[in-house]
Amino acid sequence: MPPPDSIQPEPMILTAAEARVLGALVEKEVTTPDYYPMSMNALINACNQRSNREPVTDLDEDGVRQALHGLEDLRLAGRARGADGRVAKYEHWLGEAFNFSRAETALMCVLLLRGPQTPGELRGRTERLHRFDEINDVLAGLQKLMEREPALVAVLPRQPGTKESRYAHLLSGNVESAVAAENAIGRRDGNHDAGEDAGHEARIVQLEATVAELRQEVIRLQKKIDDLFGDG
Repeated sequence: MPPPDSIQPEPMILTAAEARVLGALVEKEVTTPDYYPMSMNALINACNQRSNREPVTDLDEDGVRQALHGLEDLRLAGRARGADGRVAKYEHWLGEAFNFSRAETALMCVLLLRGPQTPGELRGRTERLHRFDEINDVLAGLQKLMEREPALVAVLPRQPGTKESRYAHLLSGNVESAVAAENAIGRRDGNHDAGEDAGHEARIVQLEATVAELRQEVIRLQKKIDDLFGDG
């Protein structure tokens, strides 16, 4: 298992692929424990499920493997320690990194897999992972995640015409990034004449993903520089 000092002092900025891989590992540990840790093929299938995922992805082995390398650098996931057999298996280390309760783990998992959601949506979608008896239990779990230092969840500004606010995880960037993602989803859902607008939105999403990856790479390079000077 990872060492006890797994919490990273640097801000975490997961790429979309890293968030999907991490969420899939967390989900499958609970829902299909007999097949966890996961083989590469099983993990690819879990990432690209057509249900319980937003957005639906089509990650290939290279993409998942690259995401695993990034997560391992952050000590959030990687090759399973002590796994038997010749087939490589993979596991997450979210609990060691953050010491989450089961409620917090369930909320983060579903936020990683499905993006910004209302407390009502979270209550229904976390049922296989952890049962929240009341909506107030969901809100209490979200509040704990928001009170972390740094915060791991943020409440997004309520969109026009909606009754409930949505909550988003902050492992892929700050609240501005989460708001941008939420607005993109809202525009997509409300626009039936996708056409040119959809093309613009796709390019925006790709640019945001590229920026997140570049920011992550800068953080990792800075860490390597700090380690190098520290060794000196």
